[in-house]
Amino acid sequence: MAHLLVIESWVGSMSRLLPRALGEGGHRFTFLTRDLHHYLRSAPAGGPHPLLAAENVLTADTNDPDTLLPYAERMHAVLGFDGVLSSCDYYLPTVARVARRLGLPGPAPEAVTAACRKDLARQALAGAGVPGPAYALCTDREQAVAAARALGFPLVVKPVDLCAGMLVRAVADERELASALQALEEFPVNARGQRRASVVLLEELLTGPEVSVETVSAGGTAHVVGVTDKSVGGAPAFIETGHMFPAALDPVEAASAADTAVAALAALGLDQVVAHTEIKLTPAGPRVVEVNPRPAGNRITELVRRVTGVDLAAAAVDVALGRRPDLAVRATGVASAAIAFLVPDGEEAGPLVGFDGEAAVRRDPAVVELALAEPGREVRPATSNNEYLGHVMTADAVGAGARRVAEQLVGGLAARFESAAGGGGSDATAAAAPAAAPAADRPDRATAVPA
Repeated sequence: MAHLLVIESWVGSMSRLLPRALGEGGHRFTFLTRDLHHYLRSAPAGGPHPLLAAENVLTADTNDPDTLLPYAERMHAVLGFDGVLSSCDYYLPTVARVARRLGLPGPAPEAVTAACRKDLARQALAGAGVPGPAYALCTDREQAVAAARALGFPLVVKPVDLCAGMLVRAVADERELASALQALEEFPVNARGQRRASVVLLEELLTGPEVSVETVSAGGTAHVVGVTDKSVGGAPAFIETGHMFPAALDPVEAASAADTAVAALAALGLDQVVAHTEIKLTPAGPRVVEVNPRPAGNRITELVRRVTGVDLAAAAVDVALGRRPDLAVRATGVASAAIAFLVPDGEEAGPLVGFDGEAAVRRDPAVVELALAEPGREVRPATSNNEYLGHVMTADAVGAGARRVAEQLVGGLAARFESAAGGGGSDATAAAAPAAAPAADRPDRATAVPA
């Protein structure tokens, strides 16, 4: 039985999956955070937050490495850690630095830092010849306008250090570019109290289906677990509206995406990580969107587990301990698994009353998981992956039909909101976008429905 130091976490599904994987592996963990109330505010109904299964809960300034590193060293001397990990992107470079300081297994901090900063990642990938979009890095508006004119519209404007698609926008002209830059300037500090970099990334707008490649790297070898497909909507934002594993691709296309992801990991020098690499399948071939050196969010890990039996959360624990994870595919009786998200549209806002159609969805035999936001939640139009109202997860035992069913079911759910006068409720449908081309999992109420 190992003892792991968990430094911060997302408040959504990975805050549940990671403690579960630790417990099922027979491990214990100490949780270290700068603000325990950040997690207690998001405690699931009917019980304590899963992170409180920790053997110890420590408080230190996780945003200040100069304070954190010696503190972790002192705690290591007392408590004895065998590994360090986190599920939160904003702390992955810190975790790698702590692991190095304590002499524990882990990826190179420089590689994790480069992967987590979109500007550094783009430079490293381009330098290694890994295909990606044309891009420019800008530090002020004047540079951005000049770069946009050189690249040509339409473009994608990206912060280099935010997650869940926050403030990523497609822009068609200089007016929309100015609006996107203004939004970034008005968000100088992220949700964890960290000051953001002033660099802005402009990228060519890639066309084609989007997929992600789920990998586990250990001992210098990257193992491809599989390829997940994605639905993206919410233009001009990029909101993930659904996923299916495995992606419905021909073998050659899937292999090309996988090879591109492995090349990206090598270019960044990533090893001893579970990674989630997002790729656009353009007419000119695969292009890397970004590399995330942690397990996929948006419950993609659960889709993978249902189809293959491979537990990516458990694999993340194993690589943090320097162990080679069990990645053997097992017969699960599931050929494909999919998730479709309930995304509020531009017309929906206000306190949530409930959902029409829930009973019918819950009865459907294809449903293996249903999550819906609790009544009373204040809803606003979605601008990133942080505003989901819920999701439906489905499984198909014989083929690649899980996505179609999940989208049909989520389309039958209608959110009801309090009327402006404060009485009763008004109906509004929050449906997933149609299939096109992975947190911040935010649903408040989750129910697993037996398959």
